[in-house]
Amino acid sequence: MRFFECERNVNREFGVALWIQISPGSSEPIYLQIVDRISEAIAKEQVLPGDKLPPVRALAAELVINPNTVARAYSVLEHAGLVTTKTGSGTFVTDPKLRSADAADLNGLNERMDTLITRGINMGLETRNLIAIFKARVDKFVDKQKSERKK
Repeated sequence: MRFFECERNVNREFGVALWIQISPGSSEPIYLQIVDRISEAIAKEQVLPGDKLPPVRALAAELVINPNTVARAYSVLEHAGLVTTKTGSGTFVTDPKLRSADAADLNGLNERMDTLITRGINMGLETRNLIAIFKARVDKFVDKQKSERKK
């Protein structure tokens, strides 16, 4: 697990600390592990709109990986609308109001949900159980997000 700082925009005094854990032995490519960790931090509001992510070379050095791997991760995040890169300034978290979920993103989300539903049904869970599990996970995620904002 590696630690890195995200710079806050001018309106905030201190940087935000994030943990990024990568598993080189995982079947998931490292760049996607980085995408997942940063996406989760954005969703949990551990990083906020306007926050500056670490420079590609700095994060690569911290994680002891090739800078091209970090650049690829940032490119995926930018394509997803989660961050924007300003040449010479860095990579910044975008405002959710400016993001748009396109059909491909929604289809991908639906496919992942279908996979989870299939697994649940194959485990013998009923519809009401699947809905209760999903609701509990969403509630837990939102509650954790709210408690982290209060800190």
